[in-house]
Amino acid sequence: MITAAQTAPLVVFDFDGVLVDGMAEYWASARLAALAVAPGVVLPAQAPPAFAQLRPLIHKGWEMVLMALELGRPDLDVPALLATYDAALPLALARWGVSEHDLQQALEGERSGAMAADLGAWLGLHRFYPGVIERLGRLASEGADWAVLTTKGGAFAQQLLQAAGLEPWALYGHEQGSKSEVLAQLLAGAGQGRPIWFVEDRRPTLELVRSQAALAAVRCFLVSWGYLAPGDGLGLPGGIAWLEPNAFVAPLAQWP
Repeated sequence: MITAAQTAPLVVFDFDGVLVDGMAEYWASARLAALAVAPGVVLPAQAPPAFAQLRPLIHKGWEMVLMALELGRPDLDVPALLATYDAALPLALARWGVSEHDLQQALEGERSGAMAADLGAWLGLHRFYPGVIERLGRLASEGADWAVLTTKGGAFAQQLLQAAGLEPWALYGHEQGSKSEVLAQLLAGAGQGRPIWFVEDRRPTLELVRSQAALAAVRCFLVSWGYLAPGDGLGLPGGIAWLEPNAFVAPLAQWP
């Protein structure tokens, strides 16, 4: 807990699955990008249930496009893919003859095109989780700043934040490097000597942070909402706190 005698933290939030639910947009953009890469693939307009099952495992945007391609395979074994996700990625890239860069470029191209064609419609495919906008607005009264650290392109996250009237202390998209790299930079000086708190919905990301001695000072929180895999909240290792909505809206001094 923080007290009046301690320095208020810089609270660093993941974006998708912590602040914003964009599942409808993920599928819409990933589907169009997949069709651009492989025009012959057949994909439904609405996200299939398997896409939601895969979403907690997806770390970067290009993976969404690759999973859309995989979901176009009639012979896809979804349980096997879920069980061997990390190992399946290079195999799927080879199967479709594409690179991570190809898929990321296709995804960002489709997103840019959708925003240019009808920004309001694109924004409408996202929703901020209940209470998020109000809670972010109260951080300043506690002396805390907040930042966004996302694997989404920074320009796309910025559009959503602006539409909600939100101005973070800083915004780091995938262009700025990995989450571990950005957190290390914040600890080294950009955070101005303040405690760094990191709020995520992806347990593997937090476990990676916890495994790095250089990031030992980062205080980690796993939210109970967002794109969690079954059992993600069970048996959390030391240094990762479980953050539920009632704690999230409470003063920072009461966070677990």
